[in-house]
Amino acid sequence: MTKPTEPVKSSKRGLFAAGLAGAVAAVAALYVIAGPNGNITGGQSCTAALETAAKITPFATGDVAAFLPASAPLDLTNLTFRGPDDQPVTMTDFKDRTILLNLWATWCAPCRLEMPALDALQADMGNEDFQVVTVNLDRGGPEKPKAFLEEIGVSDLAYYHDSSNGILKDLRKVARATGLPTTILVDPDGCEIGTMYGPAEWASGDAKALIKNALAQPES
Repeated sequence: MTKPTEPVKSSKRGLFAAGLAGAVAAVAALYVIAGPNGNITGGQSCTAALETAAKITPFATGDVAAFLPASAPLDLTNLTFRGPDDQPVTMTDFKDRTILLNLWATWCAPCRLEMPALDALQADMGNEDFQVVTVNLDRGGPEKPKAFLEEIGVSDLAYYHDSSNGILKDLRKVARATGLPTTILVDPDGCEIGTMYGPAEWASGDAKALIKNALAQPES
């Protein structure tokens, strides 16, 4: 995947990010989790993800206090959506890389507010070990979401999408993604480390500390 080189338009990011704190507070009062953590039957063992979830629990604080480390991590390897070239993509295509998987749509106001922060996180931390993957769920063509991303100056996020909303339906079956935005931290084996229901300031020091500790290798 080639990363765009157009410079980030930080001034527009600032305008959208300014209202994020208020959006988080408002959505937190309305966002409902539809069920407890669970496993997809027949999936791989997600022991490593469970250990990572326990390790980063103390870092789910401040701007990411609503992040829920998984107590029974889901195997997400079979989740399918479309890549920048419109070809099918599964989580196995990101094997050996930790992924922050974000589901969003242009009609979702909190999604729009947090998008500049997700772009900034990818610009700051994206590398061979970590990637922010935002999957657009607009049911129309790509014109509207792409125009929105261009308008707010997004330059480091690749365009992933699923107009069928199949990924949303699959996650809802296992009590995830009960609304938008939903953001799941996924380990290099394709297992859930934890999930955020609602928006967050993903470019904050709290968010980066959470992710850096998820990436940290255990001491030998």
